[in-house]
Amino acid sequence: MSVVGAVIKKVWCIKKYIILVATPLILSPILFTLPPQEGKCLYVVLLMALYWCTEALPLAVTALLPIILFPFMGILPSSKVCPQYFLDTNFLFLSGLIMAAAIEEWNLHRRIALKVLMLVGVQPSRLILGMMITTAFLSMWLSNTASTAMMLPIANAILKSLFGEKFCEDKGMKSNEASSVNLENGLHPVPTEVQFLTVNEEDKDLPEKTDVNIEVHPDLIKERQYQNNIWKAFLISIPYSASIGGTATLTGTAPNLILLGQLKSFFPGCDVVNFGSWFIFAFPLMILFLILGWLWISLLHGAIRLSCKRRKKSDIRSDAEAKARDIIQEDYRKLGPTNFAEKAVFFFFCLFALLLFTRDPKFIPGWASAFTPGFTSDAVTGITIVIILFFFPSKKPSLKWWFDLKAPNIENKPLLSWKKAQETVPWNIILLLGGGFAMAKGCEVSGLSTWIGGRLQPLEGLPPALAVLLVTILIASFTEFASNTATIIVFLPVLSELAIRLKVNPLYLMIPGTVGCSYAFMLPVSTPPNSIAFATGHLLVKDMAKTGFMMNLMGVLLLSLAMNTWASSIFQLGTFPDWVPIHYHNVTALASNIQNLTTGG
Repeated sequence: MSVVGAVIKKVWCIKKYIILVATPLILSPILFTLPPQEGKCLYVVLLMALYWCTEALPLAVTALLPIILFPFMGILPSSKVCPQYFLDTNFLFLSGLIMAAAIEEWNLHRRIALKVLMLVGVQPSRLILGMMITTAFLSMWLSNTASTAMMLPIANAILKSLFGEKFCEDKGMKSNEASSVNLENGLHPVPTEVQFLTVNEEDKDLPEKTDVNIEVHPDLIKERQYQNNIWKAFLISIPYSASIGGTATLTGTAPNLILLGQLKSFFPGCDVVNFGSWFIFAFPLMILFLILGWLWISLLHGAIRLSCKRRKKSDIRSDAEAKARDIIQEDYRKLGPTNFAEKAVFFFFCLFALLLFTRDPKFIPGWASAFTPGFTSDAVTGITIVIILFFFPSKKPSLKWWFDLKAPNIENKPLLSWKKAQETVPWNIILLLGGGFAMAKGCEVSGLSTWIGGRLQPLEGLPPALAVLLVTILIASFTEFASNTATIIVFLPVLSELAIRLKVNPLYLMIPGTVGCSYAFMLPVSTPPNSIAFATGHLLVKDMAKTGFMMNLMGVLLLSLAMNTWASSIFQLGTFPDWVPIHYHNVTALASNIQNLTTGG
C-alpha cells in the first residue's frame, strides 16, 4: 500500500506534464472524424479549454496557443491571428487598469471605503451593507481581486474593535499555530465549532477557570456563536460583492469585454453594446442583487435578527460599536487632508466615466457625433485620459516657484509613473483577452460556429425565456470550477449560434451568459476573491456552499428577470436584428441541404 501511495504522490507531482502530453493525444480523433477545418478549430478550442480548466499552463500562456496552432493547422494566417491580441477592446480594458493603478497609488480607494463606512454606521448589519456597497463600487473600476484584498484588512480592524480582543483572549487562541499564520496575514482568528468544544474540554482541567465557565457558560456560548457568525458574514460578503460589482461596467471584469470583442468579430454591425448602454442595464441589476444578497447574508448569519433582539443588552455592544466607529474615524484621519494628487485623480476618474457614458448614449447624440462616424471608440476615450495621468503633476503648480531663486529645484512627479503601472497592471489579462478574441476569429473563419449551430437542432423548439434561464444556470455552474474568462471564451460562440437557431437576438443569450459567469459563489476555487477570503482560515467550504447556493439561485433569477424586462428595451431584444449578417439566416439550412445531398446522393 505504501508503494502505491508513493507512486500516486509522484504522479501527482507531474500531473501538469501528464495533462500537457495526454490531452492532445486524447483529442486527436477529432481531427479525423469531423470536417477538416471545423475539426481542426474544435481541436484547438477543446485543447485550450482543458488547459485553462486544469491550469496545466498559466492562463495567459494557454491564450497564446492560437498564434502557433492556427497558422500551422491552416486555420488562420499569422497576420490575422496576432492583431486579435490588441483590438481596441483590449485598450479599453488597459485604460481601466491604468486608471485603477492611479487610484491605488494615491489611496483614493481607501478614502472612499472609509468614508462610506463612516456614513452607514457601525451596527453589524449596517457594516456588512457598507462593506458590500464599497467593495461593489470599487470593483466596478478596480479588479475584483484588488477590491477584495483591500477591503479585508479594513474589515479585520473593524471586527477586532467590535469583539476581537475579548474573543481571542477568552478562547486562549493566541498560542494556536494556525492563528499565528492568520495573524501574520493581518487577520484575526475565528474559532470553529470544533475548536469551541475542544477548548471547553481543556478548560475542565483548569481549576481557576472552571467556576467562571460554569457561571457564564450559556451566554458566553451564544455570544461566541454570534461573533463567529458575524465574522463569517463579513468575510463572505466582501468577495461576493466584488464579483457582483464587476458586472456593472464593461471594464469591471474581463468577460464583459470578451463579449464586446466577440460581438465585433461575429457581428461587426452591432453597435448597441457600449459603456453607457451596458451600465444602464447592469447597474440596476447590481443594486438589486446587492440588496437581496445583503439581506440573505445578514439573515443567515444572524446580523439582522440578533442585533434587533439584543437591544436591551447593548451596554457592552454599544462600547464595542463606539470603538469600531473610533477606529474607522482614526484610519480616516491617518489619511490626512485630501491632497492635490487625490483631487486630481478623482477629477480624471470622474471625467473618464463621464466621457465613456456620453460618447454614444444612443437615446441622445453623444460627443462622438462631432467626429467622423466610426473613428472614435471607448478605447480612444480611455487611453486619452490615462495618458494625461503620466504627465499631470501630483503637486499643485506654483507661480511663486518661478520667481523664488532660492526655492528647491525638485522635479514634480506625475500622478502615475510607468514603473508603478508596470508593477500594478495585470498584463496577463490582456493576453487572456487576446486569446479569446483569436479563438472567436478562428471559430468564425473555420466555420466551426456554423457547424456547432447545426448540432443544436434539438434545441430549436425551446422557449427563449427558458433558454436564458438554462444558459445562466449552466454557465454559473461551470464557472464554479473554471476561470470565468476561459468559460465565457468557450461558450460565447455556441450561445450566438443557439440564439440564431432560436430566431432571437444573439444578445438575448450572450449577455446572460456573460454576466452569469461572474455569479460563482459556492466554492473557494470559483473566483480569486473567494480564494482570498477562504485563505484567511476562518471559513469552511460548507460555509461558502450554504451561502453561495442561494446567491447563485438569486443571481440566475434576477438575471432572467432583467433580460425579459428593462434589457429588452435597452438592447432591442424584441426583434431579430439587422446587424446579424445575411448568411447567418440561411447558412444552417444550406449546410443541412449540402449534407443531405452528399450523404443521400
